[in-house]
Amino acid sequence: MEEPLCIAVTGTPGSGKTTLCQSLSDAFQVISIQALAEQHNCLGEVDGEDQSAPVDIHKLAEQWEFDGAKSCLLDGHLAHFLGVDAIVLLRCEPEQLRQRLLQRGYSQSKINANVEWEMLSGTWSELLEFEIETPILEIDTSASSDDEIQAKIVEWIEQGMPSLPLQEASSKAVSWL
Repeated sequence: MEEPLCIAVTGTPGSGKTTLCQSLSDAFQVISIQALAEQHNCLGEVDGEDQSAPVDIHKLAEQWEFDGAKSCLLDGHLAHFLGVDAIVLLRCEPEQLRQRLLQRGYSQSKINANVEWEMLSGTWSELLEFEIETPILEIDTSASSDDEIQAKIVEWIEQGMPSLPLQEASSKAVSWL
């Protein structure tokens, strides 16, 4: 019997993480980083400016370990910091991302911060800084349908999650600049 996998689904807020995870919830257990942080007392006070509660991801990484009987998707923009078997990094064209965040009712400053993060490939910067050598699949969600994205992920997993070394993969990453 195959051992269950734990796959981080990460990317800038608005890139499609939760939508993707929900669409794959029949095949995978879906675990929200927010819910894990609450469960492990790793969630800070809600920030009055951006209305979000910071996750102490370092504390959560020390306290949580995947032990599920079913493969799971970790849903959250910090999911790549936890002990996972692979990472799916979702990207979105900045102007499309801006529109998605406007529809969520985010403040202009929060929208700008997230669009800038995406433009600068912020998640790739974190992967490089922390030398996270886990198989990575990067997908541009602005140019693909939900079905195409799901099919890419399932095929990648079935193929054994092939991935380039971190430095090489990051040099081939989507660039909006």
